[in-house]
Amino acid sequence: MSEVEPLFTRADGRYVFARWGRPIVPVVFGVDDASLALFKGAIEAVVTLAHHRMAETDPELGANLMIFFCSEWVELTEVPHLDQLVPDLATLVTKLQKADANQYRIFRFDDLGAIRAAFVFLRMDDHLSSVPADTLALSQAVQTILLWSDTAFDAVPPLAMIEDKAVLRPQIADVVRAAYDPVLPAASQDPSHALRLSARVTPVS
Repeated sequence: MSEVEPLFTRADGRYVFARWGRPIVPVVFGVDDASLALFKGAIEAVVTLAHHRMAETDPELGANLMIFFCSEWVELTEVPHLDQLVPDLATLVTKLQKADANQYRIFRFDDLGAIRAAFVFLRMDDHLSSVPADTLALSQAVQTILLWSDTAFDAVPPLAMIEDKAVLRPQIADVVRAAYDPVLPAASQDPSHALRLSARVTPVS
């Protein structure tokens, strides 16, 4: 439990866990066909790891995992209808500009607290531009499969490099698998949930 609970304990001390409650339907904007294939492949791999599902369309939103690439944050204000999906978009863009951020994620939830949609924004600054596309794709896929804590990966990233190839750290892969156990709730704000989750995580020898 000592290793699992911090992954879902936010900086303000609240325990907040959520997984997807519906099939994931991804769409990626602002990349070429090769990068698009890498992103969809990475998402499919992580969804398969979780024993979750993907679909061709979401009955409510069409696509429910939207990934946007841009060179400058202000470009987001020019995306048609994005302001209808992301309230206070102009305020968010100003906030991201001031923070000199290069990525940001927004989650939406259903009535039970499960994830119903996610929006991922990536500004391709010098750092992100230097990251191989397959590594960036896998990193974003794992960071959207669950509602991780805002500090979950501050100390240790979710990926490790093995022979110049990015892979999920075994501990993180185990948590993703365990989190989608149908016996567990799709969302929880009770720290005791971490104990149930930890019990399903394969011990790392």
